[in-house]
Amino acid sequence: MSSLFISPLAGFIAAGFALIPIGAAAGWRWVRKRRLRLVHAGAIVFVAAESLAGIACPLTVWEGWLRGEAPGDSGFIGRWVGRLLYWDFSASAFAALYVALALLAVMLWRWVPPDQSAR
Repeated sequence: MSSLFISPLAGFIAAGFALIPIGAAAGWRWVRKRRLRLVHAGAIVFVAAESLAGIACPLTVWEGWLRGEAPGDSGFIGRWVGRLLYWDFSASAFAALYVALALLAVMLWRWVPPDQSAR
């Protein structure tokens, strides 16, 4: 697998934080889809709860296992992209970041409210 692979869950969460406010400003209707917004908010709340409980994300563990890579097995570009994506902070710093992002998801829910329909 490519060293540039980003977890689909991490990509979905990150893209949501960028695309929801941009889409609201641009008038994109899909950013107000209730199911999409529930999945987005639920995903970051799940990640925050995992980090507060001290549990490693199963997707991250599974990804490393499937790759069969030891840290540092990537090439030059993969190593630099890894440094951008995977920071060397304490678990409590990540927990605080994830909780802050979960709160941001709740605030986005208020700032860009989803449609009342379930679609």
